[in-house]
Amino acid sequence: MARPQVLFVGGTGVISAACAEQAVEAGFDLFILNRGNSTTRPPPRAAHVLIADVRDRSSVTRAVAGLEFDVVVDFLAFTPEDVRADMDLFGGRIGQYVFISSASAYQTPPKRLPIVESTPLRNPYWQYSRDKIACEDLLVRSYREDGFPATIVRPSHTYDRTMVPLHGGWTMIDRMRRGAPIVVHGDGTSPWTLTHSVDFARAFVGLLGESRAVGDSFHITSDEALTWDQVAGILAAAAGVEPRVVHVPSDAVAAVDPEWGASLLGDKAHAMVFDNTKIKRLVPGWAATVPFWRGAREIIEWHDADAAHRRLDMRLEATLDQLVKAFGSEGLAP
Repeated sequence: MARPQVLFVGGTGVISAACAEQAVEAGFDLFILNRGNSTTRPPPRAAHVLIADVRDRSSVTRAVAGLEFDVVVDFLAFTPEDVRADMDLFGGRIGQYVFISSASAYQTPPKRLPIVESTPLRNPYWQYSRDKIACEDLLVRSYREDGFPATIVRPSHTYDRTMVPLHGGWTMIDRMRRGAPIVVHGDGTSPWTLTHSVDFARAFVGLLGESRAVGDSFHITSDEALTWDQVAGILAAAAGVEPRVVHVPSDAVAAVDPEWGASLLGDKAHAMVFDNTKIKRLVPGWAATVPFWRGAREIIEWHDADAAHRRLDMRLEATLDQLVKAFGSEGLAP
């Protein structure tokens, strides 16, 4: 019996690279379509690599010409225009189309916790999230009216060893090691969910080719909820230091750094805890097993292994210094 053929549009990102490794391990015949220039997370050796610029639809069309896929997953669709292009290209030719949405599409701020898949979708603060909602609306309508076989997956804050899950990335770790204060939004006590990409991938691959997932939506997250002060403290411990934290209101952050502020007011400033019952029912035996303390050690070890990984954002340094000066330069250990 032939192995199911799966196409990943993307395939070398934080989430998609882990999913690619897991898909190959699960026995799928995997094709990865991207520009072919990733060295941080190269595709699995067993995958077929198709070279194309996903924003150049003619090059995508040429790359997949003559190929048939059972499942198409687009990790790089962010707007309804991106989704429509996929529907035009693959409509009527596939058994399942998986759209990677975002948990930030859920009602913000949430009225009830934990978040479940039926939680309303509404985010008036962040354009990224509104675009994802518009994509979902298009796919739900197309499934209802035309039977387009869409499955919607909503990751929350998913990380791998290359990604420091604080705004500014390694800049925050570098400041902690220098004894400089870092900024944590709000009072640092709101609960947040961080999910290791390997945990996400193990559940995600269970949805590929699963007919019961068509026409439905799922989020995939860890069941571990940590406060932002705990996140900073765990990263600091992995880096071998005690953090100095200055708490700054999210709207004050937004006033000096609108991009950072949008990601806070539209997502991270709010408590986000998830009920994963739905994905666990469809993928029996799955549970997230990587606690953040272990993930934090992976993050620090990867960055410490190569100076090229330890990139600093000097513009952010200036912003942090400005906020620290305004809201309390001493800082407290979380």
